[in-house]
Parts: sequence; C-alpha cells; structure tokens
Amino acid sequence: MLKKFPVLKWTLIVLSSIIVLLVLFGFWFMSLLPDRDPNIDHSKTRVNDLAYVVENPVPNRGKVLAVVTSVDKMGNTEKNTGYELTEISRAYYVFKANGFEVDIASPKGGEPPVVIDDEDMGPYDYAFLNDNNAQQKIKNSIAVADIDPSEYEAVYFAGGKGAMFDFPNNKAIQYIVKELYQSNKVVGAVCHGPAALVNVTLDNGMPLVKNKTVSGFTNEEELLLIPDAEEIFPFLLQDGLESKGAKFNAGAMYLEQISHDNNLITGQNPWSTWKMAETMVSQMGYTPKTRDITAIENAMQVMITYENHGKQAAKDMILYMSNTSDKPMARQLLAAHSVVSVMRGKLGRFANLVSLTSYAKSVANE
Repeated sequence: MLKKFPVLKWTLIVLSSIIVLLVLFGFWFMSLLPDRDPNIDHSKTRVNDLAYVVENPVPNRGKVLAVVTSVDKMGNTEKNTGYELTEISRAYYVFKANGFEVDIASPKGGEPPVVIDDEDMGPYDYAFLNDNNAQQKIKNSIAVADIDPSEYEAVYFAGGKGAMFDFPNNKAIQYIVKELYQSNKVVGAVCHGPAALVNVTLDNGMPLVKNKTVSGFTNEEELLLIPDAEEIFPFLLQDGLESKGAKFNAGAMYLEQISHDNNLITGQNPWSTWKMAETMVSQMGYTPKTRDITAIENAMQVMITYENHGKQAAKDMILYMSNTSDKPMARQLLAAHSVVSVMRGKLGRFANLVSLTSYAKSVANE
C-alpha cells in the first residue's frame, strides 16, 4: 500500500523522526536540571534555623502591616486563588530580621485562602508554615476595617490574583494607604498587590499613583498565563495603574523589577519580593541586615544580565558564580525561562537559554 503512496510514506518517516528527536531532546533537556538532594528536606525548616532572622537581633523599630487578599476564586470562575505564600513569607522575615513586628490583615479578617507553589518553596517559606507565631497571625488576620494606620511605619500589600477583586474598592484599604503615604511613611506592594493603590485619592484630590513610577504584574505576564484575563478580572493591573496616570515601569517578563518613588515602593512579580521588602527597610531609614542571597536570586541576576547585555555576559556571570562559594545559582530558573520563550514564540531566545542552562551544568562539573 505504501508503495502506491510515496508521499504518505515519507510523511510518516519525517513525522516519526521528529517525534524521536523531540523525545531525545526532552531527555537531554531534563538532564540539564539538577537532581534533588535526598538529604535536604526544607519542609522541616523552623524559624530558629534561619540565621538571618535569629542571629544578631535588631532592636524593635516599630510595626509593619502586611495585607493579603480574602478572595479564593477568580471572579465568576472556579479557578482557585488567594495570597501567594512566598510573597508574604519572605517579606515577613525581612521585616522581622530588621527589627519590625509584623501584623497581618485582610479585607474580611480571619483565615485567608493561600496559594502554594511547591516548585517555588524554599527554607523561608517552609519556616513560615512551621512558625507558630506567624501561623497564628495569618490564620487570624485582622480585618482591615479594624486597623489604625497610625500604629504602623509601613504597609505592605502581598500579591495573589485575588487581590484584583477585593483590594481596589476597599475603603479601609484606601484609608490606610492614604494616611500612611501622606504621613511620609512607607507604602509597598508587589505583583498584584498594587491593585490596592489604583483607586486611592489623596487629600489634594489627585490619584496617589498619578505621575508616580510604579511596577506590578504586567499585561504581558498576565495574558500569557491567562489568555482570557480581560474577561475574568475587573481590569488588568497595568491598565488600571496607567489609567490613573501612573508611569508604569515594566521589566523583563517574570524577572525581578522594582520601582522606588520616594515612599512608594512597588514590585513586578513574586521574584521581586526580597528586593522590594529590603528597599522598604531602607526607605524607613535603616540599612537592611545582611542576608545570604538565594540561588534563585543569583539565577535571576544571570537572566537580567542576559536580557540587558546578551548571552556572553550571562555566561561570564555563570562562570564567576560557579567559582564563588557563596553564590549558588539555580539553573532550573534558566530552563523555566526557556520554556516561557517557547510559549511566547521566541525560538532564538529559547535556544540561547537552553545553551546557558547547559553551560551552567558544565561549569558546575555535574
């Protein structure tokens, strides 16, 4: 039969070859990722294991209010949402390590819904889950309507897509932000957290964000993951901020990016949390306590170097980190961004990032 249909025959051969090549490439690609060390189990981490937090304690410097969403579904869909654990846990311990007591609030009060990404969890995130004091606060969050802003040196709005639904029109949140901002105290928000800023009007009648440089989850980031986001959310965050006159400062997709406009500090996405929280500490008038930079953060700097200066500069940074004992580098982040490149149809960028991932493995001598 195939002799009568040579086109079909060669089509089957080509398709079979492509499938084999894709399978082989898949095995090779997975081999670039580091093996999980069976001797390391971060899930048992406790706050006393975090040298950054417990060693060289800092005298009390006042209180910071952290606010999380109370919404557990995205609009009228059945898609789960809530606050992003990593965006509260990491900021929480930055504030604690730097001498600030942290209260946690939410629009409804009580126990808010949480989103936990197992692939993104690290020691600080598990420590937060195992910290009785932190869990008491998050599971019994204060209703924002019961908050007295004068008690706090700063307010921090964690992200999570639920924030798009219950932050923007909450009058208590608007009051807290306005009072702290106009008292020259610090207002911070990360990822979808800046939804809290969109409808804040100052006493002079101007929107808080008008002519302010701000960052937040970008339209491009949102629509790549949720193509129908414009139908699900009341607005896209970038659009909402820009509509009120903000100068939206977008960095590379899914990479660390913050904006610091006097006492207003905003971050683009979950990977901006560490830097954003430490920038808030600086704005409050203190030098942030020295912290060991995580392997993910170092990989983030490699990615930012690639975006800004190209492949060779990124390779040079990888080599430098491999020769520096205190600069571990999580090459799985490079691999993850190569997958994002395919999703965006940027095959040249995909090839470059796969090459960088392979180089990172080679210089690590694995």
